[in-house]
Amino acid sequence: MSTYLGSGDKVLRRTDYRPEWLDRLAEDVTMEASVLNGIVQGATAVREILGHARTLYDYQEFNYVGAYGEGAFAEDYSSRVHGEPIGSLVVVRFNEAGLTQHIVINHRPLKAVLLWARLMGEHFADTAYADYFLTPATVQELLATEAGA
Repeated sequence: MSTYLGSGDKVLRRTDYRPEWLDRLAEDVTMEASVLNGIVQGATAVREILGHARTLYDYQEFNYVGAYGEGAFAEDYSSRVHGEPIGSLVVVRFNEAGLTQHIVINHRPLKAVLLWARLMGEHFADTAYADYFLTPATVQELLATEAGA
């Protein structure tokens, strides 16, 4: 069974999870994600973007949360966003001081990635973070580029 569908067991669904690494961001932390255009840099930007992103989940059902090799942490969970199933894999790397230095977030399937990007783009429209997300204009530009290719 695909992991983004989850087990269906409502007892496993959490709405209270807050990762410890989110409270220990290095000032020069970076974040990459399948829903982002570019690399987000800086603790304030990462906090603001992840702060809103976390509100989009209906719940989180974890397959794995814990150490990932030396100096890293991983989360593998499924959820729903506006009724769409979504799977997430998060890898967090720490610096020598134990602060969160780099975050990589991958979502699946593509339909959920596009929904997520649209919702984030709508929320962050007309802000300093707008260019990180898919906008209707970006979609039209991509479609025009593909049509002309």
